[in-house]
Amino acid sequence: MMWLKKPAATAGGDRSLVAAIWILVIFGLVMLASASSVVAYNQYQDGNYFIKHQLIHFVIGLAVFLFLARLDYQYLKKLGLPLFIISIILLLAVFIPGLALGNRARSWINIFGFSLQPAELVKFSFLVYLSALFAGSNSARERTMPFFVAFGLIAVLMLLQPDLGTLVIISIIALAVYYIAGGSRKVIGGCLAGGALLLLVFLAIKPYQQDRFRCWFNTNYSPQEKCYQLNQSLLAVGSGGLIGRGLGQSRQKFLYLPEVQNDFIFGIIAEEVGFIFCLILILLYAFIFLKGYKIAYRIGDEFGRNLSFGIVIWIVVQAIINIGGVINFMPMTGVPLPLVSYGGSAVLANMAALGVLVNISKHAKT
Repeated sequence: MMWLKKPAATAGGDRSLVAAIWILVIFGLVMLASASSVVAYNQYQDGNYFIKHQLIHFVIGLAVFLFLARLDYQYLKKLGLPLFIISIILLLAVFIPGLALGNRARSWINIFGFSLQPAELVKFSFLVYLSALFAGSNSARERTMPFFVAFGLIAVLMLLQPDLGTLVIISIIALAVYYIAGGSRKVIGGCLAGGALLLLVFLAIKPYQQDRFRCWFNTNYSPQEKCYQLNQSLLAVGSGGLIGRGLGQSRQKFLYLPEVQNDFIFGIIAEEVGFIFCLILILLYAFIFLKGYKIAYRIGDEFGRNLSFGIVIWIVVQAIINIGGVINFMPMTGVPLPLVSYGGSAVLANMAALGVLVNISKHAKT
């Protein structure tokens, strides 16, 4: 099969793409080490707690990345349905007493002492399933019903947790793959309208979600309670200026800004290294998106095209949602910044996806 042959120029994958990924990884590790030191010492009496665990996650993620970068991505087509079934089982596991972790949001499970966030892995498995589902058919419209059944099942389980932020990202990934596979614009429009209606209903029954929107519109709505995190985040971003206070010199990380190792790490990045490095970070995400888009355009099969496009939509949209929430460009949703925020499940999912993207780049036409 001609499309399986690797062009000599891309035998190791797109080198500039790999370079961008590793620059992002190294930058993320440096900033996590700085941002998390105070909260790590306060919680665990070890200022390096988070960075040590993140390094372990990245070592495992590196193994996954290298494996998927070398294993022909076409093998994943056969695994689409099994991966999807496993992800559904994991999402159901968060409701099982003894496995579930957390109180208000049941998003984590405990397996043999290791915490796992199934929703992060669902992003990858569901993307593989959809890419395989829409490959080989004359039109995505022929697969609309299976698409809605699978997507509806994921959406219900995500809402029951609830994890609205991750559901938004999964929804965008799903609709993007459906669209690039030739899906109906009317169906996409109907999904967006239905999603907006569902969001309104969700806001009506979840007061804490209402507070996020109120803070988005007016940061003085409840500055010391409901909007405290957002106000502290804006203070961190604003005080960084053009070049920042200096690496390690953040003031907000001294327990003023919560979740500096996760959702609000971009605020510490802005405070310590300033607008210039924030712009470089954003450009790295943009570069990965453009590379992925070109790979999707040049690949010779539908499965690879769907996967490539879905992966870069996932990474970039999640980055936009995280950064947008931190700077109050959009409501805060509580999703991690890809390859930068602390979290083992997110790291493994991101590294797996990017490993597949590098793999696909080996087969793209030059």
